[in-house]
Amino acid sequence: MSPKVAGHKTATRQIVCSYNEWDPLEEVVVGVVEGATVPPWDWIAKATMPDHAAWFFKKHGGKPFPKKMIEKAAEELNGLAALMKKLGITVRRPEKMDFSKEYRTPWWKSRGLYAAMPRDVFMVVGETIVEAPMAWRTRYFEGQAYRELMVEYFRDGAKWLPAPKPSMDKHFYSKTYDTDTPYVKGKKQFPITNHEIAFDAADFVRFGRDILVQKSHVTNELGIEWVRRHIGPDYRVHEVEFDDPHPMHIDTTIVPLAPGKILINPSWVKKLPGMFKSWDVLPAPEPANSFDSALYFSSDWLSINILSLDEKRVIVEEKEEPLIRALKQWGFEPIPIAFRNFYPFGGSVHCATLDVRRRGELASYF
Repeated sequence: MSPKVAGHKTATRQIVCSYNEWDPLEEVVVGVVEGATVPPWDWIAKATMPDHAAWFFKKHGGKPFPKKMIEKAAEELNGLAALMKKLGITVRRPEKMDFSKEYRTPWWKSRGLYAAMPRDVFMVVGETIVEAPMAWRTRYFEGQAYRELMVEYFRDGAKWLPAPKPSMDKHFYSKTYDTDTPYVKGKKQFPITNHEIAFDAADFVRFGRDILVQKSHVTNELGIEWVRRHIGPDYRVHEVEFDDPHPMHIDTTIVPLAPGKILINPSWVKKLPGMFKSWDVLPAPEPANSFDSALYFSSDWLSINILSLDEKRVIVEEKEEPLIRALKQWGFEPIPIAFRNFYPFGGSVHCATLDVRRRGELASYF
């Protein structure tokens, strides 16, 4: 596919600059897991997390994650950072914070979660860092772990665009949502209302000029419209919907790998928007472990939560052998890495990273 270049000024290249998910990666933020705290099993947790995980949250809710879990996950995150440094990529890390400290607003009190998933909190659109307001009370102050980094990027010329945080008061959450009835009269239901702006950055995926977003358990219509209005006329934001009855974060549903090539979760993606009619669609094989009770936050489809370093090389969890074989058959160069101990925290390699700078230009691929 030959993209239509939209005229980025390469002579004034910024330290923050990324337009899609596949241009050559030059700088990345890798999360940290130290200080991670388990959310309580409350109403919003029940609405967004697997039922089989209830025991874990009831046992550990409000307390730090078990020490061994943190140590094993931290080792894998450090291994990911070391790999990318070895490949010549600049790696940045957020501040380590104690998220078990209680905090209050005028309407509620909570404790934090972690700084393990920069992809959830931030999205880079060209030379702008968009900071998401988040939709869980446990994630209200998560962006603070990245504050020094964001100030540094801003000083170096980046645009930094934080969305207004919602109050998360009683009007923010739906009184009628039923976790056992995700559809009412054929219409998908969500645990958050449209009372205030809400979105997680991980519900957006970038294709140059075109950005796809799903309405989800953490992203509402006002949040989508806020992003659409603020990122400017160079970009087109398209709302999409798939067959995931409990959607939250789009990067276990569709994964762009290169211009004209997209990896999909065949369980949830029965039909792609017409804009993909000329693209090669690659259905992902079943995850290596069809059911993993240690996936406390996520579905088995963390298997496709992978990170492209360029149009060929992609980092994949080493035990996802069916996917590794499929990627090789499709002409990609998978780089296996141990990351299974990070899965229980709710993400894989894509979630754990934020691509700050990729070497490329703004283009249209549709």
